Amino acid sequence: MAEVTVQQLAEVVGVPVERLLSQMQEAGLEHGRATDVVSEKERMTLLQHLKRSHGGDEESEDDSAPRKITLKRKTTSQLKVSNSSGKKKTVNIEVRKKRTYVKREEAEQQAQQEQQTAEQERQQRQKAVEDSKRAEQEAKRQAEEDAARQKQEELARQQREKEEQAKRIAEAQAAESGEGDKKRKAVKEKAGKGKERDEEDRANARKGVKTAGRGRTGGDDEDFDDGRRKGGTRRGGSSRMKKPKPSRNQHAFEKPTAPVVREVTLGETITVAELADKMSVKAAEVIKVMFKMGAMATINQVLDQDTATLVVEEMGHKVKILNENALEDALLDEQASFQGQEETRAPVVTVMGHVDHGKTSLLDYIRRTRVAAGESGGITQHIGAYHVNTDRGMVTFLDTPGHAAFTAMRARGAKVTDIVILVVAADDGVMPQTEEAIQHAKAAGVPLVVAINKIDKEAADPDKVTSELASRGVIPTSWGGDTEFVHVSAKSGQGIDDLLETVLLVAEIMELKATPSAPGRGTVVESRLDKGRGTVATVLVQQGTLRKGDIVLAGMYYGRVRAMLDEAGQSINEAGPSIPVEILGLDGAPDAGDEFTVVSSEKKAREVALFRQGKFRDVKLARQQAAKLDNLFENMGSDKQANLNVVIKTDVRGSLEALMGALTDLSNEEVKVNIVSGGVGGISESDVNLALASNAVVFGFNVRADGGAKTIVEREGLDMRYYSVIYDIIDDVKKAITGMLSPEFREQIVGIAEVRDVFRSPKFGQVAGCMVVEGTVYRSKKIRVLRDNVVIFEGELESLRRFKDNVNEVRQGLECGIGVKNYNDVRVGDQIEVFDVITVERTL
Repeated sequence: MAEVTVQQLAEVVGVPVERLLSQMQEAGLEHGRATDVVSEKERMTLLQHLKRSHGGDEESEDDSAPRKITLKRKTTSQLKVSNSSGKKKTVNIEVRKKRTYVKREEAEQQAQQEQQTAEQERQQRQKAVEDSKRAEQEAKRQAEEDAARQKQEELARQQREKEEQAKRIAEAQAAESGEGDKKRKAVKEKAGKGKERDEEDRANARKGVKTAGRGRTGGDDEDFDDGRRKGGTRRGGSSRMKKPKPSRNQHAFEKPTAPVVREVTLGETITVAELADKMSVKAAEVIKVMFKMGAMATINQVLDQDTATLVVEEMGHKVKILNENALEDALLDEQASFQGQEETRAPVVTVMGHVDHGKTSLLDYIRRTRVAAGESGGITQHIGAYHVNTDRGMVTFLDTPGHAAFTAMRARGAKVTDIVILVVAADDGVMPQTEEAIQHAKAAGVPLVVAINKIDKEAADPDKVTSELASRGVIPTSWGGDTEFVHVSAKSGQGIDDLLETVLLVAEIMELKATPSAPGRGTVVESRLDKGRGTVATVLVQQGTLRKGDIVLAGMYYGRVRAMLDEAGQSINEAGPSIPVEILGLDGAPDAGDEFTVVSSEKKAREVALFRQGKFRDVKLARQQAAKLDNLFENMGSDKQANLNVVIKTDVRGSLEALMGALTDLSNEEVKVNIVSGGVGGISESDVNLALASNAVVFGFNVRADGGAKTIVEREGLDMRYYSVIYDIIDDVKKAITGMLSPEFREQIVGIAEVRDVFRSPKFGQVAGCMVVEGTVYRSKKIRVLRDNVVIFEGELESLRRFKDNVNEVRQGLECGIGVKNYNDVRVGDQIEVFDVITVERTL
């Protein structure tokens, strides 16, 4: 391909000839026709010009490497607002976003400069903090020295005052009589004797001899004790005052003078008895307060956190929310503390789109298998996870159902994915579930890649699909947007390689990273109960590596991984990031969407699992009780609402959630669909007994009843139905609800007679001579009398005659005589309207 024409080069590149000619002229090449020959040197000149125009660096030694990539995004939405007159108008809101990705070397240099600047600022802040600390310590030391100096001066002043006072007392004593001198002499002699006795006691104590308390009580020592109690002690110190002891019949507690405010710690749930104990009051007081607040409770009733907070504040105490997630927080801290080298991981791609737009067929061609053949009715009703090794790298696919009942499953798929492939049929266009998929992807902030499928059909119109998607904010890159559009055919394989290449290019721009050496962590995609193997959970590893034998905590369940299987059913020993696997060994079926993580010890996993189970059970019980209390007085005086009780058992958890959501949405004001029980696995005797006790219908979706359950169903005549397609369940429930709805009554006008004359009859009173102008007048049906098109009377006919004969009906165009029962004010020109009340069955 040394020399080619402009037209041939345009076909190879995939751009129009006119656009290529304009680009060549911008590059300084003199080519003006499609037949002009382009040499190899001219092609290189054009290529360098295009790279520079897309952010390349002219001075770089490697011109083939662009310095930056700029992505632009424009979204358009509509907002309905009301003006001052109350009319609504639609306002178009356009949001434009621009994002530039710089080459790694420049980004690293800039990050290094920012890091150096941040380090300098940190050092300056640290120096300022140290200076302030030294100044504070110096001020504190100076204050302590001043306080010590003032204390010494105060002590010296007090000492001088004591010396002066002692001097005055000595002078006063010297002026006393000689009798006072004798008394003082006697006191000194007794004090000396007491001192000798004390020395003797201490000597005897050293020798091990127990004294009898000489010099303390009784005998000749009473005078000394009296003197000691009055004036001094044995050792010549100041006198001591003993505190009076309380009497034996008097308690030492005092009644508080102000209300005691306590700080009550509350978790997610608490019983009435525990709440009363924390507030140091009787449980009856708490029940009384709740009754005044409009809620009836018992001593063992479980209260949720909001209700308990209101009760505590109503009783004048303070609330402190207790962090009951300490175990989970410690588990998260243990995972966050792990450090390892990050590596590039494969992208996780979710395939979304409307029903029968070819999502699973597209994956069939990629995987070279037939997944659609295994689904009932040819539709996908489970989330499938597969990883595919292509020539350009590994890609993990999530195939989500497209039916409207699986909205929650599609939303869950968008949250665990990196890229969304939106499949749109070229002959069908944008459908309701297509718009929902776009909303889920935008809400999760996940980039879109649009695959316009079925382009090989005669009715295919890719331009129409592109226009419809552009009107909903999905703008292709060829129109200046940020979404890649690829034309594919899942039947012939056209464009599949381009689609994979586009997906891997978007993933490369996103720079997806993971740490393979860390403990495994990810999301539960699906779970089910297998009769021979137990709980089987499909999980997607997002971080670290999951190995056989690891202890896994998934939602409210835990267990050791006994076996790991890939999507082909082959046993494997470990799975790295972005790898979906099936694991065996959990003690229960976790919900689809729960996070799983590898735990270091089985004890820790069991503690967290039991805590989550108890928390879920208590919160559910408290919410149910709150709902009962809230609805206790709402239904009083209102018509009784009919209930359709349902027990559902499915093969996997995702189908159970979808069915429960779809059936609950069918409820209305008159009929409520009540899901009595829902679970995963076969229909057992306990399920049938529960349905029998609650008068419920049993639905089995891709599951069957065991022998004991079948016996009870046949004996009791219970309604149990098997289904393999979700549409059939929804249709049957709709029919059942329709039959439970109260019928509507409508009036149907069957005839109109116009009053032409009025006669008096001795038997019937006033008789109207009429002409039937529309329909047929019946004697047995109700009538209305209209005057100037206004109803003035409603009743029934007393007589209907044709000439002299009594008749039951008179048809249009004939004259008749009509006697209105209990009404004598019929005038000429009035109209007598005959109507019938019919019953109309209501539908959803």
